Amino acid sequence: MLGILGKKIGMTTFFEVSGNAVPCTVIEAGPCVITYIKTKEKDGYESVKVGFGTRKEKHVNQPQRKVYEKLKIAPPRVVKELRDYPAGELKVGDEIKVNIFKEGEKVKVTAISKGKGFQGVVKRHGFAGGVRTHGQSDRERAPGSIGSSSYPSRVLKGMKMAGRTGGDTVTIRNLKIVKIIPDSNLILIKGAVPGANSGLVEIYKN
Repeated sequence: MLGILGKKIGMTTFFEVSGNAVPCTVIEAGPCVITYIKTKEKDGYESVKVGFGTRKEKHVNQPQRKVYEKLKIAPPRVVKELRDYPAGELKVGDEIKVNIFKEGEKVKVTAISKGKGFQGVVKRHGFAGGVRTHGQSDRERAPGSIGSSSYPSRVLKGMKMAGRTGGDTVTIRNLKIVKIIPDSNLILIKGAVPGANSGLVEIYKN
C-alpha cells in the first residue's frame, strides 16, 4: 500500500476552472527518507520504515545517531513503518515524494483527532439532555438513567457516559486529491482531515 507521512498545515479554498470553491486541507507531504526495508523472505512481510522531518542531533541517542550517520541522513523527527509497501527498486536512503499520488485520485488519511479533555454526554455522545420545565433546573445536560436497579444492579460496560474525548486514531477514506504542488511538497485534499494543525498525518492510496 503506497503511502507517505506529512504535516497538516491548515485549511484553504481552492477555485476550480469552473469557478466552484472547494474547501481543502493543505498537507505538507514528505519528502520521507527510507531508513529500513523489510522483505517477505527475511521478515515475513513487506514494509518500509520512513522518516519525516528533522530534529537536532542532541535530541537523538548515540546508537540511533550512528545509524543515521551511516545512512548519511539527518535525524528524522518521526519514524514510522508503512506495512505492505512494495519496495520494488527502492533502497535505503531513497526518498518518497508526493509524486506517488495523482490529482483526482482517492486516498485515505489517518491522524490523531483533536483532544477535547473531559466532556459531558451532550458534547461527547450528542445526547439531547433533559427538559427545562417542571422545576428541573439541573437536568438540561444530564445523562439521565444509567442502568437498572434490582437487576443487574450495576452499570453495564460500554454505557455512554461522560469522559475523556478526542485524541483517538481516526481514519477517513475516499478523500479526493484536488491539487498537488511538487515544488513545495504540498497536497490539497478536499474536505476536512482529522487532527490539529502541525499534527502528523498518514496518507495512503485507497
